[in-house]
Amino acid sequence: MTERAPVSRKLSSIAESATLKVDAKAKALKSEGKPVISYAAGEPDFATPQFIVDAAAEALRDPANFRYTPAAGLPVLREAIAAKTLRDSGLEVSPSQVIVTNGGKQAVYQAFQAVVNPGDEVLLPAPYWTTYPEAIALADGVPVEVFAGADQDYKVTVEQLEAARTDRTTALVFVSPSNPTGSVYTPEETAAIGQWALEHGIWVISDEIYQNLVYEGVRAVSIVEAVPGLAGQTILVNGVAKTYAMTGWRVGWMVGPADAIKIAGNLQSHLSSNVNNIAQRAALAALTGPQTEAEEMRQAFDRRRQVIVAELAKIPGVTVPVPLGAFYVYPDVRSLLGREWRGTRIDTSLELADFILDEAEVAVVPGEAFGPSGYLRLSYALGDDQLLEGVQRLQLLFA
Repeated sequence: MTERAPVSRKLSSIAESATLKVDAKAKALKSEGKPVISYAAGEPDFATPQFIVDAAAEALRDPANFRYTPAAGLPVLREAIAAKTLRDSGLEVSPSQVIVTNGGKQAVYQAFQAVVNPGDEVLLPAPYWTTYPEAIALADGVPVEVFAGADQDYKVTVEQLEAARTDRTTALVFVSPSNPTGSVYTPEETAAIGQWALEHGIWVISDEIYQNLVYEGVRAVSIVEAVPGLAGQTILVNGVAKTYAMTGWRVGWMVGPADAIKIAGNLQSHLSSNVNNIAQRAALAALTGPQTEAEEMRQAFDRRRQVIVAELAKIPGVTVPVPLGAFYVYPDVRSLLGREWRGTRIDTSLELADFILDEAEVAVVPGEAFGPSGYLRLSYALGDDQLLEGVQRLQLLFA
């Protein structure tokens, strides 16, 4: 009898999302009654604003929403996304240059599929979001990590990018504000990187999902606003998940040049067709409705940011660059490694994260999920009381 053919080698090489894995473990421990505090998931703890929910409820009364709609998205939502792109990214685009996707992750996946060919190298500044290298690999590309540490505020330089560039370099991932670090490139830094990419004909995949979550008067300047000529070789990725506490609604989008958007749209027509129409109507309400509650959430994140930075800095050996965007802090914990804690030798941040979960019942994501060891990611998108208690547990653990 002939042995069954193997499963996909490509998919077998793809790792599970590390952030979701840690979050799932934390939730499983909570379900067992353990008082676990989780900083793992990048998910606002707020409810979606009521006017957005009401728009979805109203959409349920319209039978038109029970039918197939254009695979690239509802025309009225694509128009609203084009308007937001002009308002926040300084780029005027036609609605035909917009594709509505099932969350930002699908937009990231399709962006790489649209511009990466087998063997192409994609420059990936590290620390990076855990999905990027896997999405590049799924496009048969080769991720090339370019690391910037805490001493650089986790921001790469043009000189580093140029040193990593080869004749196989096709694309660059640019994320500001950053997941996992919360770093925001200055307008000058953004312009320098954008001009370098333009000069070398390199595609830019710019993830702007956190562009409205910035603090201390900072503005996350889009790379296409900093270098307008780069628009012809840039795909912007965005969505409603973070700004409007809509992670479960699964609405994102990609914006880019007509030729790239055309082939990405062809892919989506076979991959998923249209995004859920009710969720699209909710996203439309989010983008066009009052922004008061979104601003209130941003202010709450800012307050929590200040608390977690101040409290983590009290732990001897922990270096905490101040994040100016998103809702993450990325402390450098290398000074805690290579030592024994409560009789346990800890050499990596992966071991450190396991130790923290076991000893303090606090879930954090180790640096290995985002690049080199020696760092931890903590999301401060959780309740104020839990946020403070969790860090206080860490202070006791490493006293």
